[in-house]
Amino acid sequence: MKQTDYLKYYHLEEYLFREVSNRFCNDGYITAFDFFCIVIWKANRAKSKIAKRLLSKGYDDLDSAVKALTKSISEASEPKYRLQVLLDNWGFRLPMASAILTVLYPEEFTIYDVRVCEVLKNFQDVQNKRPFDKLWNSYEEYIKSVKAAVGENLSLRDKDRWLWGNSFASQLKKDIENKFPGKLDNSESET
Repeated sequence: MKQTDYLKYYHLEEYLFREVSNRFCNDGYITAFDFFCIVIWKANRAKSKIAKRLLSKGYDDLDSAVKALTKSISEASEPKYRLQVLLDNWGFRLPMASAILTVLYPEEFTIYDVRVCEVLKNFQDVQNKRPFDKLWNSYEEYIKSVKAAVGENLSLRDKDRWLWGNSFASQLKKDIENKFPGKLDNSESET
């Protein structure tokens, strides 16, 4: 009996971009387990809400729903329609939809993230644009800006990581300088 290597889930992003991306490329769909690894990686707090949304489409179980969803993405003829499947057909918002597509198509998509928008000093309103074509055109401009913002010879994914890291480091430096202003919530209190 083969034992599962649970270590691979510790570095979830590595698992997603090595195993899940390849599985999707080979099979044209992924399982609910792999799909929810993406959801948890992007926003753990959203997993229950997303599960309910998928099941509300008339599926008896999450594996069936995820297989249908990811097959419909795979069958879409171009990047624009892949995003449209998630937004219009399945009710996702741009941050989560772009995270899903970034794992499935890492050379075509990048995660729409508020931290990156802050570094780029633009694109904060992209996720609210309608109709879809207007949102798509703005998201394409966002991708171009991510590619152009980091001059080093990095992959699109690494440029996204660099911009996120820039925002993270800048925010932490400000918080330290300001002595972490604000009230602690219960989850931050010392025990």
